[in-house]
Amino acid sequence: MTRPRTQRRPVAQRLAGLGVAAVLAAAAALSGCTTAREAEAKANAGATATCPVTGNPEVKGAVRIGYQAIPNANLVVRDRRWLEACLPNATITWIKFDSGADVVQGFGSGSVDLATLGSSPATKALSAPLNVDMRVVWIDDVIGKAESLVVKDTSITTIAGLKGKTITTPFSSTSHYSLLQALADAGLNPGTDVKLVNLSPDKMLGAWQGDQVDAAWVWDPVLSELAQHGKVITGSDVTAEKGHPTFDLEGATGAFVAANPAFMETWTAVQNHAVQELAANPQAAAQSIAVQLGSTPEAVTAQLSGYLFPDARKQLELTAALPKQLAATAEFLKSQGDVDAVSPLKTYADGVYTDAIKKVA
Repeated sequence: MTRPRTQRRPVAQRLAGLGVAAVLAAAAALSGCTTAREAEAKANAGATATCPVTGNPEVKGAVRIGYQAIPNANLVVRDRRWLEACLPNATITWIKFDSGADVVQGFGSGSVDLATLGSSPATKALSAPLNVDMRVVWIDDVIGKAESLVVKDTSITTIAGLKGKTITTPFSSTSHYSLLQALADAGLNPGTDVKLVNLSPDKMLGAWQGDQVDAAWVWDPVLSELAQHGKVITGSDVTAEKGHPTFDLEGATGAFVAANPAFMETWTAVQNHAVQELAANPQAAAQSIAVQLGSTPEAVTAQLSGYLFPDARKQLELTAALPKQLAATAEFLKSQGDVDAVSPLKTYADGVYTDAIKKVA
């Protein structure tokens, strides 16, 4: 794999380069032991994986792929070890991230090549002051009710009822963007009418139990956990209907994409196959995702209903409209002080890479 030369990274970033088995072993302490062992066993059984598309043994070198605990086709790819099978002479390392903001920092520091992030952090990356050299290379999903606002007090039925309350969400995420849109529609101002607290999903349950927050806008599996002790009152499906859609995306550094077109084509073909697997064999796909999330197939199946997963042909339609949607997101983020300026539309258009998608479709 070809990668531009970078300066030696700090220890925390170099740890991100551990092998797949080591990453999964570290994750075992955070997820269910049985599930973690199953995932680690899969990681060590690369010889048994079968490439579902045309592989490319000519691709060599190392690539660092970031992922998040979001139920989508990317986790099917990871669980089945399809990339490792399709690129037998490449070294694939998977790195877990808690949020898109962390991914953007990873791009900036050169510690990850390709990773999952939402449309809001992707927009921030492509806007001032960050101006990250990044490309959107795939749309994982169009977000619906899978990202929603859950309230602790079940007597609250509208966003207006949250006046004077504390709401948590991961800042710079798609949930943050949807929350700000919903508050604006309800006539509530962050900082004066409601207090917003920045928490990553893994920190939310503790804050919820400790009475530090009254509501949270977040995604599964944390959303489902919080909903067991509260009530969902609205979601990203509603804000999308009002003209503010959000997406989970796969992004990569511009330098990596330019230097590795063969990898990108095979990676895209594998992603497309995984999306088709979700549609054709949903139970098997849910089982794979459940292993990666430390969940159950039944819970994952329920979560998947909150997303739309586009295949390569649908990607062509969605990516054509994506630059304008990113620009619209930037306009809103600027109004909230989250970006300094909205980039020219050409910047967002140049930030969407479709060469591999066109070949696969």
